[in-house]
Amino acid sequence: MRTADFDYELPPELIAQVPAPLRDQSRLLILHRQSGQLEHRTFHNLPGYLRSGDLLVLNNSRVIPARLRGMNAHTGGKFEILLLAENAINDWWVMLRPGKRARVGTEIVLLDAQGQPCAVRATVLDTNDEGHRRLGFAGAPNLADLLDDLGEVPLPPYIVRPEASRTMQDRQRYQTVFARPAGSVAAPTAGLHFTESLLAEIAARGVQVCFLTLHVGLGTFAPVKAETIAAHTMHEERYELGEETARAINEAKAAGRRVIAVGTTTARVLESLANPTQPPRRTSDSGGPASDFRLRSSDFPWLVPGAGKTRIFISPPYDFKIADALLTNFHLPRSTLLMLVSAFAAPRGTQGREVILSAYAAAIRERYRFFSYGDAMLIL
Repeated sequence: MRTADFDYELPPELIAQVPAPLRDQSRLLILHRQSGQLEHRTFHNLPGYLRSGDLLVLNNSRVIPARLRGMNAHTGGKFEILLLAENAINDWWVMLRPGKRARVGTEIVLLDAQGQPCAVRATVLDTNDEGHRRLGFAGAPNLADLLDDLGEVPLPPYIVRPEASRTMQDRQRYQTVFARPAGSVAAPTAGLHFTESLLAEIAARGVQVCFLTLHVGLGTFAPVKAETIAAHTMHEERYELGEETARAINEAKAAGRRVIAVGTTTARVLESLANPTQPPRRTSDSGGPASDFRLRSSDFPWLVPGAGKTRIFISPPYDFKIADALLTNFHLPRSTLLMLVSAFAAPRGTQGREVILSAYAAAIRERYRFFSYGDAMLIL
């Protein structure tokens, strides 16, 4: 398929610049895959679409203040630095603007929250084919420990803020209420709509809630520049799926209960670790009915816990192994995320692109808000 097949026109005023006043007051578009029916709801209506026994899986990665400001130690020229991946303590790959002024050997002095030079410096150590720079930092035992003081919320470029904006609203709202391990340089945005009270209501309905981690990086937000989607190469992103969550998913799948992935990042971890051979059999010690069973240790599970890095790129056609429903935001044209939700809208087929683009057209007519701070979509 061509990258251009996933293009669409979006009025600029529908790009959400600020979050909804309350997290769960964002809008929610329900897409029923079987019928193609659309429903227009509000996010706090989500529990009404969940069943007792469902398993809700969320990405609990915490966004780090990954945007830094600096200046050339010799010329005073300004730089904007976006941390991408930590190689070791004080050793990071970054996106740096303007990159042409940052040749290997360039020394950069970091600026503090007041825009004044601080003790931390960086030296450009290397560049790669994509124009990213490898920086070595000095003047602090560990740069990561100073990010809360020096860094800014890494809002995407389509959200416009005054330079070096450090608003408390962004600090709070570009972060899920359940964020735990730090490591993302962009938010897992589908989770931004949840409140602690909404999660409590969901659990009270008999829905099991569990977490995994994918630290969002270039693999999620890098644009597709290739003419065909098959030519696109995904960047690595770190994930972790613990034993408790893996066990909960295995048991839900074996029992025929729905697994609902919150966000494309969650779906990518589940598919990265999905068993490529076969699901566990239903067994019973007493030889009784299939409803009376347990997972024997000899049965190969649907999903194995683990930690590592994934480059999985999901696009139509794709047969999803784990997720039975997907909660997601509205994604940029030509993005890998739009391709993933298109695959989910019609598993094993290619018609999901038309289904999603039709749903997006309806959302545009209804004036939904798009992208990171925008509204949500539930695909059932």
